[in-house]
Amino acid sequence: MVKKRLRPAVRPPPRADGPPASDGRPKNRLLAALPADDFDRLRPFLETVPIHVKQVLQKSGEPLRTVYFLNGGVASITTALSDGTLVEAATVGDEGMLGVEAFLSAAAIAPGETLIQVPDTSAETMDVDDFRREVARPGLFRELVGRYTQVVIAQMMQSSACNALHQVPQRAARWLLMTHDRMHEQDFHLSHEFLAVMLGVQRPTVSSVAATLQHAGLIQYTHGRVSVRDRKGLEAASCECYSIIRAHFDRLRQ
Repeated sequence: MVKKRLRPAVRPPPRADGPPASDGRPKNRLLAALPADDFDRLRPFLETVPIHVKQVLQKSGEPLRTVYFLNGGVASITTALSDGTLVEAATVGDEGMLGVEAFLSAAAIAPGETLIQVPDTSAETMDVDDFRREVARPGLFRELVGRYTQVVIAQMMQSSACNALHQVPQRAARWLLMTHDRMHEQDFHLSHEFLAVMLGVQRPTVSSVAATLQHAGLIQYTHGRVSVRDRKGLEAASCECYSIIRAHFDRLRQ
């Protein structure tokens, strides 16, 4: 990544989008947004690990010992109710990281269970102590993680409002759009079980909603794979929450 000579007082916020840098760094867009010198400082503390569907990365109530920077796929952060029902709190892809609570506290506790729901390639792991030490240093890494933490909080707030007030088909369209953005491809794997958790409904309801979207020509959903056929139509079928959440992420990339 080319570094521009700018005075610190007028340095623009770091970008978290665009293609990965060409210096062999991971595909995670937070890490790709760092200048080479900043990333080289972090490189010794990063370890690449494979990820697979339904892999639990963080368990609710347990101390955070590791943070994760996904190189692809989608992880869900869920809240469990007393009857065992799981409800979406937030989702994370290659645009961000898992474990932002460690940015806020030295003794961070996982607020929910985090698991991989749409698998793809790998993740970069970093020990919490190393992460805390690096974000304590003034610089672009701390600034970028701080900005991303704000986006995660905004996403959780909007998802809560969405789950409370909007109809299931609208919420399904919103979630499919967000996943489509993160996967960077037309088709992706998605189980009925996972979509039910994300929407807080039973699997028969997922089947009905998926059939409705498919009949409208917006998606094709067969054998656990989704293909987005009409992106603009899916956006029209979504509630306002998709554009609001997308705007938060767009501001992170400015």
